Amino acid sequence: MRNITLSNGRLIDPAQNIDQVMDIHIADGAVVALGKAPAGFKAERVIDASGQIVCPGLVDLRARLREPGLEHKGTIATETVAAASAGITTLVCPPDTDPVIDTPAVAELIHQRADYEGKARVVTLAALTKGLKGEELSEMHALKANGCVGVSNGNKPVVNSLVLRRAMEYAATFDLTVFLYPEDPWLANKGCAHEGSISLRMGLPGIPESAETVAVARDLMLIEQTGVKAHFCGISCGRSLEMIQRAREQGLPVTVDVAVHQLHMTDMDITDFNTLCHVRPPLRSQRDREALRAGIASGAISAICSDHQPHDADAKLAPFADTEPGISGLETLLSLVLRLVDEGLIDMRRAIELLTAQPAAIANINAGRLAPGDRADLCVFDPKTHWTPAREKMHSRGRNTPFAGWDLTGQVNYTLLNGRLVYDREIMEGNL
Repeated sequence: MRNITLSNGRLIDPAQNIDQVMDIHIADGAVVALGKAPAGFKAERVIDASGQIVCPGLVDLRARLREPGLEHKGTIATETVAAASAGITTLVCPPDTDPVIDTPAVAELIHQRADYEGKARVVTLAALTKGLKGEELSEMHALKANGCVGVSNGNKPVVNSLVLRRAMEYAATFDLTVFLYPEDPWLANKGCAHEGSISLRMGLPGIPESAETVAVARDLMLIEQTGVKAHFCGISCGRSLEMIQRAREQGLPVTVDVAVHQLHMTDMDITDFNTLCHVRPPLRSQRDREALRAGIASGAISAICSDHQPHDADAKLAPFADTEPGISGLETLLSLVLRLVDEGLIDMRRAIELLTAQPAAIANINAGRLAPGDRADLCVFDPKTHWTPAREKMHSRGRNTPFAGWDLTGQVNYTLLNGRLVYDREIMEGNL
């Protein structure tokens, strides 16, 4: 591995409370010094980061890579390239692949494929129940031993509360965090849009807020009873956030994230039946969006993720209710968070924290900081450069983004993984 120095960049590392212009020196895949180079260190490459921000590589808590099982939508190869282009060095993969991540063999397959491609680190969540069927508990201990960082039933609800209780107790035994996607399937009732005046006017079956809040209430009661560490994924309602925050204040070991598109869009964005805005949970009301944004500013929300779900073109071509939900979100994650900075909602340090140190802590992984001795996973971006997402230039196999044509800031110029340069914008753009 080459010795690299990143010089004159504004280093922001919330985990170490660092925000200042300084050099960072890398050797053998790790950070060896901040500021002055250590004795005997000689850089084989110096990257001038003047005017740019240097931060830990981003950690995305929810990214479906589609492999194994749906390779026509995306592969580990294509999606990790997309991640590298966006400064993301660690991806957390939910268990709802095909086959499901309920055996060590499937987890090992994903880890090996990601290691072979070498563009981003992929860590996995193990299935909470076998086949995500909500009936039998998975072999959590064996899955943890093979690198799974938590357990989840993906977006498949565990309708039997006794099974969920036993699963939480089992996970607590092995100190595994349970990642929860709160939705009551009976209240959701095959809906596809937020239940309100807009879905009524458009004739679309609605998903009420209670589909989420009822599930959150049940989950919180079981968390209190079992003592398990839990993380709520993709909260969309202000009322849900209030309940979770109250539980945190009472000492429950819970955290929560939000998908970045929920901070910028509402159910108003589906009024022209734009299937690119068909997501699950659905885009909610403006009141909900403002509550989520307030939670970002106050610290009630622990992390922001992409909720990356690449799709083939056909998946979005049917009538709205018949299309598949999800956004290809890796490549716009950083810039959409930086828009919150531009709008004055949060400062740059908080933005970086929501994408690095805090998601790394939730997943309990060694990432999200750049102290000497840490792995040299870095993102270097220019916060002032404007760019416009274009579907034809996306690295992800899924081009299903509603943000094409938006004026965004924050262009990633370099991404390093284990001290290796895995993305160089000038080189990549020259190859497009």
